[in-house]
Amino acid sequence: MKQLTPPPGPDPDDDFSSLADEAEAYLASQAPAPQQAPVDGETRRVRKLRAEVAEAHLLADLQGDDRPLMLDSVKVRRRRRAAYEAARLHELAQDPMMRAWQASQMRKLLVTAAMVSLTLALGWSTAGVQVFASEGAQAWSPAWIFAWFVEPFLSMALLVVVGARAYMGTRGQPIESRTLTRIEWLFLGLTLGMNAWRHLPGVAADFSLSALVLHILGPVVAVAIVTALPIILAAFATLDHSAPKTAPAPSPVVDRTPSPKASRRVSPAPSPTAPDQQSEREAATPPRGRTLGDHRTELTLLIANGRLPEKPSAEAIRKALNCARETAAQLRDELRTP
Repeated sequence: MKQLTPPPGPDPDDDFSSLADEAEAYLASQAPAPQQAPVDGETRRVRKLRAEVAEAHLLADLQGDDRPLMLDSVKVRRRRRAAYEAARLHELAQDPMMRAWQASQMRKLLVTAAMVSLTLALGWSTAGVQVFASEGAQAWSPAWIFAWFVEPFLSMALLVVVGARAYMGTRGQPIESRTLTRIEWLFLGLTLGMNAWRHLPGVAADFSLSALVLHILGPVVAVAIVTALPIILAAFATLDHSAPKTAPAPSPVVDRTPSPKASRRVSPAPSPTAPDQQSEREAATPPRGRTLGDHRTELTLLIANGRLPEKPSAEAIRKALNCARETAAQLRDELRTP
């Protein structure tokens, strides 16, 4: 019986060689192409210089445009915002209502400070009055204890009078009463006398000027506040809260000396409509910063107040209004025209 032999299988060496060939072909396809030698002097230095020249051309074109310089930076915007806010605050400070509110706040602050200072000054003198009122009584005895109440009830009575005058002064109706003034000075005189009595020369065993000044300091401050507070409140009551009036701009100095050429120049003959045109020109052009209507209104007020006669001369009008001679003559003619 004939024995069958299996066909020969694939050779492993052939498979390995085929895989190696495929790998070499893939690597060859992926390898970069060999660089050719530069042609016509195109070296790396030439390419670098060409890039620098192209960059310089682009930078020159961009630097010639000033639009980036016109943009506001963050610092400029912040400064402009601060300037705008300052201008608005200044404009608001000129408003009559804002000026009235500021005056009210300042008046309230001053009155509060004055009353606190007056209370402390009167409280400072409490110890001196207690020593005077106790007359050497034993500590914690009834006379010694009640002596502490002498200065407080005097101070409270004085504060009632001063507080009433201060409040009425803030309302624009200050109290002008000699009786209240005498009461104030009576209370202050009693406080000053009781504080200074034991330290006066001839009364104190060892006179000391510093001790005398120290004990009369509180009453003196109280006298100063009581005297100054009504005056301050009266000034606030008559305060004008309207916007401040700005002074007119100074007129430029004009040399009116005629030159030789101007003296020889012949002026043209006036046309029939020249006066009307001149008056319209004067009304449109403000002489010395004011119009003819402003001069006319001011002249009417001066005549009504008696500062000028009913038909003043042109020179008197010029001096009173500080206007040109032509304007003064025109206003004089208007007053004399029936």
